Amino acid sequence: MVICKTERLTLRELQLSDAEFVLRLYNDPSFLQHIGDKGVRTVEDAEQNVRQGAIASYAQYGYGMWLVENQRGQAIGLCGLIKRDFLAETDLGYAYLPEFFGLGYAYEAAVAVLAYVAEHSSLKTLVAIVSPDNLASKALLQKLGFEQDGQVLVPDKNEMVDFYRIQLDIKPATSIN
Repeated sequence: MVICKTERLTLRELQLSDAEFVLRLYNDPSFLQHIGDKGVRTVEDAEQNVRQGAIASYAQYGYGMWLVENQRGQAIGLCGLIKRDFLAETDLGYAYLPEFFGLGYAYEAAVAVLAYVAEHSSLKTLVAIVSPDNLASKALLQKLGFEQDGQVLVPDKNEMVDFYRIQLDIKPATSIN
């Protein structure tokens, strides 16, 4: 199911048929460095991850991580919402293949997700967590209007990460630069 479209992107629900893309993304060195090792080593692992992650989240919360496709229908990344056990609020998450870094896709997709959430959900606040050394991600969050609100411990990694928050009653940036 298509969630939203922008000038250059389509965001849609992940499907089991996206497992090869998920396998590639989750094993990319930048994903492993900044997000972590999800233990996805085979297409079957990726299918299980999609089933237990995004698909289960769609059923439980009505949202989850969404596949981001470019104008050619090529999967380039993920952007969406994650309900984490250790956070009170819903988390904005995103990850892209390195060949699509620096092209404005992450910003364009995140603006679309913020607009979608503001229009189609009752969420009033979103948060985001990011590794302290992920300067590009931190810059993206600030450009979107998120403000840093300290740090939080990620229990399964036993690691402190930077914590950001945005109030959705304050409209997010809507221009796409």
